[in-house]
Amino acid sequence: MAYKITEECINCGACEPECPNQSISAGDTIYIIDPARCTECVGSFDESQCAAVCPVDCCVPDPDHVETREHLEAKHKALKG
Repeated sequence: MAYKITEECINCGACEPECPNQSISAGDTIYIIDPARCTECVGSFDESQCAAVCPVDCCVPDPDHVETREHLEAKHKALKG
């Protein structure tokens, strides 16, 4: 399941450099996560780094993008080559 950033985002940018897949970018008013690139940090870390560093807990699992661990691992391999 990809993560998403909720409207509670304070636009601090703490999450962007922590993403191993460069799936986080600045939006108009909040940061956004590209679900096609988000692997919940599977293959890179034991926990989602965006959620770990977010000071307002606005990085949360996105119920609209549910994926199995196997799919996340395959996506990670495809992104990393």
